[in-house]
Amino acid sequence: MEDLKRIKIKELMDAPVVGKKVNVKGWVRTFRSNRFIAINDGSTINNMQAVVDFEAMDEQLLKRVTTGACVSVTGELKESLGKGQTVEVIVESLEILGDADPEKYPLQPKKHSLEFLREIAHLRVRTNTFSAIYRVRHAMIFAVHNFFNQKGFYNVHTPIITGSDAEGAGEMFRVTTLDLTNPPKNEDGTINNKEDFFGKETNLTVSGQLEGETAAMGMSEIYTFGPTFRAENSNTSRHLAEFWMIEPEMAFYDINDNMDLAEEFVKYLVKYALENCKDDLEFLNQRALDEEKGKPQNERSSMSLLERLQFVADNEFERVTYTEAIDILKNSKPNKKKKFQYLIEEWGADLQSEHERFLVEKHFEKPVILYNYPKDIKAFYMRQNNDDKTVAAMDVLFPGIGEIIGGSQREERYDVLKARVDELGIPEKDLWWYLDLRKFGSAPHSGFGLGFERLILFVTGMGNIRDVIPFPRTPDNAEF
Repeated sequence: MEDLKRIKIKELMDAPVVGKKVNVKGWVRTFRSNRFIAINDGSTINNMQAVVDFEAMDEQLLKRVTTGACVSVTGELKESLGKGQTVEVIVESLEILGDADPEKYPLQPKKHSLEFLREIAHLRVRTNTFSAIYRVRHAMIFAVHNFFNQKGFYNVHTPIITGSDAEGAGEMFRVTTLDLTNPPKNEDGTINNKEDFFGKETNLTVSGQLEGETAAMGMSEIYTFGPTFRAENSNTSRHLAEFWMIEPEMAFYDINDNMDLAEEFVKYLVKYALENCKDDLEFLNQRALDEEKGKPQNERSSMSLLERLQFVADNEFERVTYTEAIDILKNSKPNKKKKFQYLIEEWGADLQSEHERFLVEKHFEKPVILYNYPKDIKAFYMRQNNDDKTVAAMDVLFPGIGEIIGGSQREERYDVLKARVDELGIPEKDLWWYLDLRKFGSAPHSGFGLGFERLILFVTGMGNIRDVIPFPRTPDNAEF
C-alpha cells in the first residue's frame, strides 16, 4: 500500500481535493451504524466523516473503532450527501493507532459537566468546547504579538524569579532551596536568607512591569507576555494562582496616549477573533446560548457572545473619571434600592465588578475607561495628579466581565516616588534600581496590564477562568 502523507482535516475542509486519495489521522468521536466514523484531529471544530463498508472490513478491527481510539484512514475524498458535512472519506484501509477501552474511557459521546472535565483536564482537549477554546487562545497569542510587532514594540522577557513585589500585594510564592524542616537561623531567631540560593528572599513574579519599565527607558516601546503568580487564597471563577499577563510599557506616553493604546489593542484582538475564529466562535456562541436557557430570566445576559464581541469592536469606549463614576453609581437605582452587594456610599470606595458592569451594560451601554482613581486604593508607582488626591490610573471595563485592563501613567519624578515609597514603608533596598531610573534621564512614561485569561474568558464566553487555561492552578489544586 502506498504511504500517503497525512492531510489535516481543516485543510481538506477548506480546499477539498474531491476524487483524490487522502490519508486522515485523528481521534474517533463517534462510530454510527457500524458505518460512519466521525474523526477529529484538533485542526478544526468540524469532524471528518469516514465511511466504511463493514461487510468488506475485518470485524475484529471494526470492534476496535471506539470513541477515543486513534485511527488512520486512507481512501477517496468524495462530496457528501449526508447532512452536516460537505466531504467524506470512503475508506479503503483503516489502521488503529491507539485503542481506547470503552469501559474505561471517560469521554463518552454525551454531555459532560465542566466540573467533571476539570477532573480529567488531560483529556478535556478532546471535547469540542475545549479544542475550540485552545484554538481561540492560540489565535489570541498570535494576535497579541502581531499587534505590537506592527506598531514597532519590542518583546522583552522579564524575570520569573524576582526580589521585588511590583503590586505591593504581599501575596507571593516564595522561592527557596533552604531545608524547610531546619532552616539556618540568625542570632535573633529569624531565617538567614544569606544561605539561600540567591542569598536573599525571592519569590515568583506578580508582574513584569517594573523590569519592563527599565527596558522602555532605553527602547521607548516594549511589551512583556509571560506567566505571573499570585498566592491569593481566592476560590472564585475569576482568579488563578498562575496566569499570563501582557504588559506594554511606553516612554513619552501620558495617560491619554495610554488609554488610546489600550482601546486600540483590545479592539484589534476582538476583531481578529471575529475574523479568524468564525467556526469556533459560532460553536461557543451556541454553547453559551444553550447554557443561558437554564438560568433564571434576571441572570441571563442581554447580549449573546457574538453580540458582545461585536459590541466591543463597533463602539467608541466611553472615558469617565472615577469621580464621575462614583456620582453615577451613588445615584443609581440598584444602589438606592440596595440591590448592589457592595453599596457605594462615598468617594474613595474600591469598585467591584458589579459596579463596573452596571456602568458598561446599563448606564453607558458601551465599553468604559475609568481614570483618575483615588491614590489610596492604587499602587505606589502611579503618577500623582496635582489635586494630591488622585493618580493617573485607568481601567478598561467590558460587558459581562468588568475590568479587563488596568494601567497608569507611571510616576517619573524621583522625589515624589521616593516620598510615596517611604510613606508606604516599602524597603528601598529592593527597589533601588527602580528609583535609579528616575535619577538618570527620567522621562514621562505609561503602561498597562491585560490578564490574558480574562481576555480569553471574554472572547470565548466561558463562565469560569479555570476553563480557559489548559491546567488551572488554584488553591488546593496543582493536579496534572
